[in-house]
Amino acid sequence: MRSPALLLLLLLLPLALLGALLCAASGAGELRGGSRSCAESRQVLAGRGFALSSVPPSLISGEHLRICPQEYTCCAIQTEERLSQQSPGDLQRPVSEAAAFLLSSLGSRQRRFHDFFRELLAGAERSLQAMFTRSYGRLYAQHARLFQGLFAELHRHLQGSRPGLDEALGDFWARLLERMLPLLNPQYSFPEGYLDCVGRQVEGLRAFGESPRQLRIQVTRAFIAARTFVQGLAAGRDIVAQAIKLFPSGECRRALTRLFYCPLCRGTPTLKPCNGFCLNVMKGCLASTIEMDNAWGRFLDALTQLAERLGGPFNFELAADSIGVKISEAIMYLQEHSVATSAKVFQSCGSPRPAPARSRRAPREETPRRFRTFSPEEKPTTAAGTNLDRLVLDVKEKLRLMRRFWVLLPHTLCSDEKVAADVTNEDGCWNGQAKGRYLPDVTGDGLVNQINNPEVEVDISRPDLPTRQQILALRVATSRLVGACNGQDVDFQDTDEDGGSGSGAGYKEDHPAPSGSGGVSAGGVLLGVSHPSPDVQVPRRDRPGKGSSSRQNQSGGRARSGARPSLLTALSPLMLLLFLSLEGW
Repeated sequence: MRSPALLLLLLLLPLALLGALLCAASGAGELRGGSRSCAESRQVLAGRGFALSSVPPSLISGEHLRICPQEYTCCAIQTEERLSQQSPGDLQRPVSEAAAFLLSSLGSRQRRFHDFFRELLAGAERSLQAMFTRSYGRLYAQHARLFQGLFAELHRHLQGSRPGLDEALGDFWARLLERMLPLLNPQYSFPEGYLDCVGRQVEGLRAFGESPRQLRIQVTRAFIAARTFVQGLAAGRDIVAQAIKLFPSGECRRALTRLFYCPLCRGTPTLKPCNGFCLNVMKGCLASTIEMDNAWGRFLDALTQLAERLGGPFNFELAADSIGVKISEAIMYLQEHSVATSAKVFQSCGSPRPAPARSRRAPREETPRRFRTFSPEEKPTTAAGTNLDRLVLDVKEKLRLMRRFWVLLPHTLCSDEKVAADVTNEDGCWNGQAKGRYLPDVTGDGLVNQINNPEVEVDISRPDLPTRQQILALRVATSRLVGACNGQDVDFQDTDEDGGSGSGAGYKEDHPAPSGSGGVSAGGVLLGVSHPSPDVQVPRRDRPGKGSSSRQNQSGGRARSGARPSLLTALSPLMLLLFLSLEGW
């Protein structure tokens, strides 16, 4: 007699076999493509411009696929190819969105600093004009063009139109002495040739005391720092704009297609890529761009250091305030020492002829008035909306947030829920083959670490040419910023009126410093210093006669020389490759 357990087993066995057969039949039906619809994929593809006639209503055999897994699919071979061609745009968009912070921050601060410096200089000119009008009245009005010419030169230097201020300041003091000597000695007649001799003697005479040297040091360093900082911000903006113009390789496009579109072809368009899968694809595709991070960090360091100098020893507010103060002090010094100065002039240039009796006038005694300066608590704000201290604090915070942008870019992209699944969703994401956990390890950062990237085959020998161009531009900009931190000037290309610069940051080509010249090395590029520190006295050249074009331009600005091309545009691709190979790339 059979036991009840055996009878129960014999009863359940047929039911189990029947269930297995039903499951197998269901799986077979699904594999034949009859049980899974392509409706969701058809809707997405139609939104991307695909004709519905090219998309099957249900899964078909995927033997024709070249990129996605050759399983049942909603994509014809033409559909897969078009999706592969569209994949670079799906990388470009999130990269551009991530870099929007850099572009907006650098661009807005560049404009804000430029407007601030320009307005401070205009305010200094208005202050001088008001003070001298009160002090000297018609006498100042008769010679106002001399002072207007000085400020025109300062504005052009701030714009980057002229490389140095030594000659402009030297000519200003020479012409000021030429104007004042006849006023202090109305009993003599001073012909044009005699005044030329006077102008050439201005440095040796020390007719204005220490004020010219003090003004030259303070103004030159502050103007170098201000101009270089503004153009450095513009350079950073332009470099970022160029760096985010991506040119994905064929291997990258294939990986992007697997990442973004293979779930769509499988009929599951809402299935997001696994986070690890996304990171490996992004690190492979952006491997060259990430190599900018070290040069980018040094560039930000130099910008931050120069910003601190702007708020400290190279303070532009104090320099702008000092222009009127030092000129006023210089004039008072000359008035107080007019007899001794006139005697030195007569000894060097000869005794002038007596003036006709009817033209002799006694010099008016004016009560000297000193300029008002501001205490730190009452520093004025400008139309730019703030004062220098607040501007510096703001830009330093923005620069801090920009650090490690390039090396963190893959993580930034893959942390976006529109791009990849959350890192905690390990089993419900697309792993490149199916829905499930992504098993390969995430590769390290940088080009060299991509040798073992399981998703993208990368040439790890060196960055691509566009990236090397941007690294070179960063090194050049960094060198100039470091030079400005040391009070050293370099040649710049002309900038437009709004303080912006063109492609490639608007810098002129570097001139290598001669051996032993004290060039500052930054980021592997030798800084070509074209002008000495303000502490070094530069001999004045003999000035031409009154009728020459140089003298005519003194009041309204000197004629500009043609702007030289930027470093990157001046180098041919062959020369650039040779230069970069010598740099070790």
